[in-house]
Amino acid sequence: MNNQELKRYDRQIILEEMGIEGQEKLRKASILVIGAGGLGCPLLSYLTGAGIGKIGVIDGDVVEESNLHRQVLYQYSDLGKNKAQAAATQLNLRNPLVEIQAYPHHLNAKNAIEIILGYDMVVDGSDNFPTRYLVNDCCVALKKTLVFGSIFQFEGQVSVFNHQGGPDYRSCYPEAPAADEVPNCGESGVLGPLPGMVGSIMANEVIKIVCGFGVPLSGKLLILNALNYDMQIFNIQPENPEQENASPVKTKAAAYQEIGIRELEEWKEKAEPFLLIDVREAYEFEEHNIGGTNISLYDLKDKIDSIPFHSKLVLCCTSGAKSRMAVKIISKKREEELFIISLLSQNT
Repeated sequence: MNNQELKRYDRQIILEEMGIEGQEKLRKASILVIGAGGLGCPLLSYLTGAGIGKIGVIDGDVVEESNLHRQVLYQYSDLGKNKAQAAATQLNLRNPLVEIQAYPHHLNAKNAIEIILGYDMVVDGSDNFPTRYLVNDCCVALKKTLVFGSIFQFEGQVSVFNHQGGPDYRSCYPEAPAADEVPNCGESGVLGPLPGMVGSIMANEVIKIVCGFGVPLSGKLLILNALNYDMQIFNIQPENPEQENASPVKTKAAAYQEIGIRELEEWKEKAEPFLLIDVREAYEFEEHNIGGTNISLYDLKDKIDSIPFHSKLVLCCTSGAKSRMAVKIISKKREEELFIISLLSQNT
């Protein structure tokens, strides 16, 4: 490294865990970032600041005024511009020592393999399930580590997939929800600082993995609640419990069925016994619910023994995501038949 690089990265080079060797690893690394939106903006900023040698950013969307409250790379003058290109312009100004490659289009089945193949690691900050599954499957096929993040209203998730034999995205979420059951920021909203918090954690995971220090979130799913700063880490369990201390491997998904409101109403009409548990936060339950008992996902592990036994246990949340995590917790201790219902399915 030359004097300019030594001066720019001095504050992280002096970290014992980093040193010159770690900075050289960052300099030689190439990272592809999927999405230059809420998560992509802080993520790209910190990766660029850290001195990653080459960063690719792919996004086919344009900057809209409703993006500006959370997508901090963009200015009012960027409205209407492609996000990948606008982000690359800003990042080049922040650190001209980093090579930024903009892909001003969406990732799809035709271009994904070719683009991902050119990078050491992939970071997924996309906002839709088809892209997430496409990115995951390509990373599995190409043996690329995938850092994943997502946000919804006040909640964020981060994990590291396909890392050194660890589980992939499908181990955590085997199947995508139906298209009409998927919420988005335009319909549900998102707190402005949340993507900054989650994107920073994602960038931290990238730097740790590239440099080889710390413990990455491989085989674990971090869930952050910005309302009360509750942060929990769920284990993505290995198939064989005896391998607990070994490198995580893909898991067998806990068995459950997804049902809609109509099916639940039919059970009520036939007086079929079931227990409905809403695993959202109390404020969400108070604003809108379809009945049942409210036990937050974050409290479920501690309260599971107090839940009365029923032959059918129905778990409810907004989109189904929290319910799927609840299935993993409950199935370890209970033997009821498990069902998932999302509030969004009321329109189906």
